[in-house]
Amino acid sequence: MYCQRSFERRATSIAGLNRAQLKNRIKHFRGRFKLDFSDDYLDGISVDRLRHILLAALINATSRH
Repeated sequence: MYCQRSFERRATSIAGLNRAQLKNRIKHFRGRFKLDFSDDYLDGISVDRLRHILLAALINATSRH
C-alpha cells in the first residue's frame, strides 16, 4: 500500500515542476520498468497529463505487491 504521506509529498513536488522538468524526469525515469514516450508525444500533451504520467510511474515503481 502506498503511504498517504509519501503520496502527498510526491504529488506536491511534481506539482511544482514545469514542462521541461516533467519531460526530463519522464525521459530519464529509472524504475522497475522503462517509460518509452517520444518527444513529439510529450510535447503534444498537457502539463497536467505529464504530471499524471510521472506520478503514476512513481507510485507504481514504489508500490509493493
